[in-house]
Amino acid sequence: MKRREIIKGLTLLPFAGSAAASPLNNLSTHPNGLQSHINDGFAIIDEDMVKRGENLLKSIGVEPFVNCKGTNTIMGGSVVRPEVKLAMDSVSTLNVQMDELAFGIGKRLAELTGAQWGIVTAGCAAGIKMVTAASLTGGDPEKLLRIPDLTGFAKSEVIIPLSSRNVYDHAVRNTGVKVITVKSLDELQKSINSRTAMIYMTPSEKEFSIANVSKIARPLNVPVFVDAASYILTFPDVHLAQGADAVGYSGGKGIKAPGCSGLILGRKDLLMSAHQVNSPHHGFGRDNKVGREEHIGMLAAVEASASLDHAKEMNLWVSYLETIGNKVGVIDGIKTTITRPDPQLLHHVTPYLHIRWNPEVLHVTGQEIAEELGTIAPRIAVAVGNDEPGLTGIMLVGYMMIPGNDKVAAKRIFEVLSRKRQPKVIPEMKNPVMNMIGNWDLEVEYFSSKVTQHLFIDTQDGNWITGIFKTDLSSRPFSGSIDGNEVKIVCEYFVPGDRILTTMQGYIEAGVLTGEMDFHEFNTAKFTAKKHKSTPNKKPIEYPKHRPQSS
Repeated sequence: MKRREIIKGLTLLPFAGSAAASPLNNLSTHPNGLQSHINDGFAIIDEDMVKRGENLLKSIGVEPFVNCKGTNTIMGGSVVRPEVKLAMDSVSTLNVQMDELAFGIGKRLAELTGAQWGIVTAGCAAGIKMVTAASLTGGDPEKLLRIPDLTGFAKSEVIIPLSSRNVYDHAVRNTGVKVITVKSLDELQKSINSRTAMIYMTPSEKEFSIANVSKIARPLNVPVFVDAASYILTFPDVHLAQGADAVGYSGGKGIKAPGCSGLILGRKDLLMSAHQVNSPHHGFGRDNKVGREEHIGMLAAVEASASLDHAKEMNLWVSYLETIGNKVGVIDGIKTTITRPDPQLLHHVTPYLHIRWNPEVLHVTGQEIAEELGTIAPRIAVAVGNDEPGLTGIMLVGYMMIPGNDKVAAKRIFEVLSRKRQPKVIPEMKNPVMNMIGNWDLEVEYFSSKVTQHLFIDTQDGNWITGIFKTDLSSRPFSGSIDGNEVKIVCEYFVPGDRILTTMQGYIEAGVLTGEMDFHEFNTAKFTAKKHKSTPNKKPIEYPKHRPQSS
């Protein structure tokens, strides 16, 4: 069996000063015979197993990729630490009483992190949902079974600073609460009342710092939940030390726990009520199930993080980026820079490799390079750098790679960037086939429904159009183009906490526009649009001669 070192220095030794040695230290053998090599400070993975996984994915038409971009959930989140996989496998054939497991893990998490208690949830968003429910019910199971119907609840509101509104506060709103958005600490203080169940916020060093918010909330017995999903886990926890009552982390990010797990730390009374909501218990949280594997996997990840030589791990990540940077840096016109994260910024967990060039010299943009790398095997996921005058580029992170990934990425990126390209010739746009100004009725076909929407095109300046896109629930401006008979339109739906980017592409034939709509992460729909025909009112119009005597 082939074996390869993945990360030196990763062990399952307990956090220094913790109350008891970790039982995970006793894990020395994988069920299939894979040794963890804990004693010599090495953790290893099975290359044959990785190859089997690749073949399995390809057999169903899925092409895996080297992750040099980050821990976005849509990309599968983080790669788990070897200790995590070992721990998960070790309990996968054992039966346990889930409350006993949760309480054992809660106690151990408290010992490791300095928090009063800890719970494992089905991702950080599920943890937000559980703690919100706990703040509403106070542990009363009858109230729990009524969520999201909050009729008769003493508490039914959650306050969120405007700067903290994000797509993940859906987890708060799912409980049926009324969200109160505030813009200042003064407004926050005035908004707290007997109905306030909780304050939800993301970490900030500005006006809405945890310390400032806690100073207002704690005397009024209003719990403060901090969403630190992508932040570094510190020992002891820095957010709790600043005054948070509970803090949530994503397992599938810097902790490198199972991607479908979350870690919630904080006050034991609040988290015990949150566990009451959490699966396997029936009621509001049953749909967020956490298996024994995720429970023990999260504990293993926290154990590993607590005892880890983080400086050594950072140097390993930098070495991956150096391999790539040294390979592509010899290309004429390419400049590479590696930056390490500021240790004071807890949301920056990885070093970055910036690869920059002049798009007028290499005749390609960072967006185009990222697109090619991400779609053609061997696939390499990279971020697009911020363009500026005379420069474009891509950006890579080191913390999601495993040994060998750096060489694959270096070779592939070198091949793509060193390719000779001709200067781009942007074709002239064709004359529009028609004047599009007017009202268009859109028949939109989603996956499982059909609706009528509208385009109100109010200007057409040559090939460029603007107007309003109207759905049943919103109206928003759009901009677009008509190139011959090809029409493209883009518009954005944005409210605090939510965003939908809509892009349309279609073709006009015999006055009918047909095509497809793309909703970014929400996939696509088909549409057919026809210009609305209206018959003008040809009756004479009379101006009123006196004020009405009846309405």
